Order: sequence, then C-alpha cells, then structure tokens
Amino acid sequence: MKNWVDLQDQYDCRYFVADLHALTTDYADTSAIRESTIEAVTDWLSVGLDPEKAVVFVQAQVPQTAELALIFGMITPLGWLERVPTYKEQLQELREKELGTFGFLGYPVLMTADIALYRGHYVPVGKDQESHLEICREIVRRFNGMYGEVFPEPQALFTATPKVPGLDGRKMSKSYGNTIALSDSADDVKTKVMSMVTDPKRARRADPGDPETCNLFPFHTLYSPTEEVAVVASECRTAGRGCVDCKKHLIRNMNAALEPVRERRAALEAKPGFVRDVLEAGSEKARSLANETLEKVSDALRML
Repeated sequence: MKNWVDLQDQYDCRYFVADLHALTTDYADTSAIRESTIEAVTDWLSVGLDPEKAVVFVQAQVPQTAELALIFGMITPLGWLERVPTYKEQLQELREKELGTFGFLGYPVLMTADIALYRGHYVPVGKDQESHLEICREIVRRFNGMYGEVFPEPQALFTATPKVPGLDGRKMSKSYGNTIALSDSADDVKTKVMSMVTDPKRARRADPGDPETCNLFPFHTLYSPTEEVAVVASECRTAGRGCVDCKKHLIRNMNAALEPVRERRAALEAKPGFVRDVLEAGSEKARSLANETLEKVSDALRML
C-alpha cells in the first residue's frame, strides 16, 4: 500500500477491488465479498490513497472487463495458462477447494484484461505475480500481432520488498489465513508477530541466523528505521539477539507506524456511505476509460 500511495503522485493510477478474481477460488461462498470490498477500500484510504489523484473502483462494476477477458480468452493457448507456476502451486495449497475450473485456469487472462483495459504501462506487483505479468505481455503481444498495435506491453514495478511473507512463511494471502490486517489492533499485531515463523536454522538462542531467510526480516525493512535494520541483520547473523527480542522490536515499530492508520480508519468508519460513494464515482470513471479502449479493440477486430 505504501507503494501505491507513492505511485499516485508519480503516475496516472487506477486501483480496483478484484471481486471477480475472488470468484476464482471462493465461487462457492460469495457471502463475504461485499463486506470485504468495503473493508479493503477503507484500508486503502486510511493508508493515504486519494481518490482525487487515482481512480479507485470495483472490478465487477466495469462490465467491459469481462468483455475484454472473453476476447483475450479466444486467442490464449491453454498451454500458456497451464505452465504458470502459481497455477500448480495453488492447486496444491488449496486442495480443499475444487479449483479445476475454467475461471481458475483463466486467472491470468482476466488479469490481462484488468491491465490492458486501461492500457496500463506499469503494474505494481509482488514477486509472486511476475509470471502472471509475463503471460499478460504474451497475450497482449499476440493480440497486437494479429490485429494491430492497440495495447502497450506492461512492465512490473517492484517495491523495495517485492514479496511480503505471511505468518507461516508462505506468501501473505487471505486464502492461506496467514495475514496481518491493517485493521488489526495493537494487541492483534503483537499476537500475530509473536506467532511468526523465523529462521529455521536458529534451533537454539545461541545459533547464528540469516536475515535473508528469516520470515521476520522483510517486515523490519518495511517498518524499522534503516539504521535499526542494519543492527537487526548484524545481531541475527552473530546470534547477538534472540528471535523473541527481534519480534518485540518489530512489534513496537509496527504498532507505532500503524497507529495513525488506525486513527484515519476510525474517522472513515464514522462516515457511513463514504467509501461506497468513492467506489461509485471511481467505477463511473473506469467505465468511461474502458469504453475508449473497447472502441479501439472493436476497430482492430473489424467488428461493429
């Protein structure tokens, strides 16, 4: 989110709630999507996303997304989708769900539509999304090669910490139940950080560790001052501090950084309907932008 806030002052940005993407894994129970949408955007605004600077909207409120995804699906070979590494990984990670669906396999096609619909040049993504972005470029390249240059090939914009791990060492994802939420209280943050997996090499307090393989260290790079990060790294490698002390250090810095976010969030929650109004206005802007793109697509395909 810090990356998103910084980017809105440098680029013409569009940020959306991916509620259609939520259906790829949670299609059997949609009861939480509406509430989660409001919760997510409340988080975004509390961190500093400004709807006057960026277009903030809901994916499903722009039906042109599905239209472009359908068109891209017509030209995307199945082999491209089946070789995406995260496809096979999530099939294993989420075995309790029935994910042998067209929608789940076609996730990267829908993602491509999300980006290309606004003719995006850059995409702020985590490292785990890099393979999806490559297939996005391939789909765009194939379309342009067949029908003429309509879309730019989007490039990744990684943050200084391009992959944030979850509490258990896997990538942080609500699907895995291993997240720290921006809406979590100070006590929630403390409990979750204390439960985090750390460097597996440090079986004993006196064992030296490696911050590069420790689940905790990326959070220090996000929340601790630069000089403190250097000390944390050094003391980890020399066993100068234990993992419990390292966690307590992180908790102090995380809660100090998150307290202003909690205050802004409380102020937003005190204005019923505000977030929904932001999304309605943003979705209207997004539909207008999408119409411009689909006119170009229709011309390229020689369709009415």
